[in-house]
Amino acid sequence: MKYIVILCDGMADEPIDRLEGKTPLEAARTPNMDRLAKNAEIGMARTVPEGMAPGSDTANLSVIGYDPRKYYSGRSPLEALSIGADMGKDDVSFRCNLVTLSEGEERYEDHTILDHSSGEISTEDAAVLIEALKNEFAHGSASERPCYAPGYIFYVGTSYRHLLIQNNGKVVDLTAPHDILTKRIGDYLPSDPVLRDMMVRSYDILKDHPINVKRRAEGKNPANSAWFWGAGTRPALTSFEEKNGVKGAMISAVDLLKGIAVGAGMHNIIVEGANGGLHTNYRGKGQAAVKALTEDGYDFVYVHIEAPDEMGHQGSAEDKICAIEYIDDQVIGPVTEALEKSGTDFRMLIMPDHPTPVRVRTHTSDPVPYMIYDSTKLVQGKDSYNEKTGQETGVFIEKGYTLIDHLLEK
Repeated sequence: MKYIVILCDGMADEPIDRLEGKTPLEAARTPNMDRLAKNAEIGMARTVPEGMAPGSDTANLSVIGYDPRKYYSGRSPLEALSIGADMGKDDVSFRCNLVTLSEGEERYEDHTILDHSSGEISTEDAAVLIEALKNEFAHGSASERPCYAPGYIFYVGTSYRHLLIQNNGKVVDLTAPHDILTKRIGDYLPSDPVLRDMMVRSYDILKDHPINVKRRAEGKNPANSAWFWGAGTRPALTSFEEKNGVKGAMISAVDLLKGIAVGAGMHNIIVEGANGGLHTNYRGKGQAAVKALTEDGYDFVYVHIEAPDEMGHQGSAEDKICAIEYIDDQVIGPVTEALEKSGTDFRMLIMPDHPTPVRVRTHTSDPVPYMIYDSTKLVQGKDSYNEKTGQETGVFIEKGYTLIDHLLEK
């Protein structure tokens, strides 16, 4: 038996009036998911424990089978594992987003966050901007600005997602930029004076950088400020293979998921053209998953697709529907067909990690619908897979991290 998870980040949502009271998942054309639903177990699962923040970190840890209350030590440390950042036991890591702030305000605290992803900036452009921050903070004159390099180190990640490591640091409460879109930032800046000052100065460094001048000319959002959040210390996950008795691999464009894989001893499979955006290499991810299961000796593959979450943050129901349809057409359909043709017995789990409703443009902690299809069993399912049918079954998994045991049960 082979096992595959298709994790559609942020896919769950709320009924939307302009979609005739349907969610994006209900409104999307998903013939492949609907075909599987007729012979699948469908239910709801709570992936974010009550009282914990509804992030992709806690939620994906749950889906992979790790109790967030036991294993979670912060989001950015998981990303640090992915990019090979050197973290000592007393070091603290921070996610460093390159964000788009409104322009024209005299005081930094009066700006608003317009885009947490700077228009899904390319890694190539972002790397140039991160290098500019590194150079300025490391080499600026002491009379002009403090020198932060001795205790703070920048690392380039992917797209708008980067890291700052503080040697011998302290975990502080910080706000995720996607939680305060369009809001004045003054009430959400770090209380830590060094982090706050670095963010203020990052705007001065980046706003007129040639990369951003070019982006404005092209009608793109400038990446005009750093935003620190997600502080945490080095995590310690138990081996996925030792824990579950299966050899696992991760397919994701997002450093967070790659970091979870590194911590769990899973192999990261890199797919060319996978970028975490709406126009990612969906088909390539599916093909890589099939190859891993049928040719490369893996028993379990976790395919993480970021696009629905990003479109939820953008507040676009139409683009979120588009992302879901891409997943159905270019991932779920081809993967199912290829595994069936190969004669492989398989179980497929399809689910979001958390909702990202377009109304609020950020994560919520509501339970999410899941579907488990077993190619070797005939069961009575539903005509479609979505939030509504998940609730109708009455099946509810309170501890989301136990769902993996159900998927892998012998």
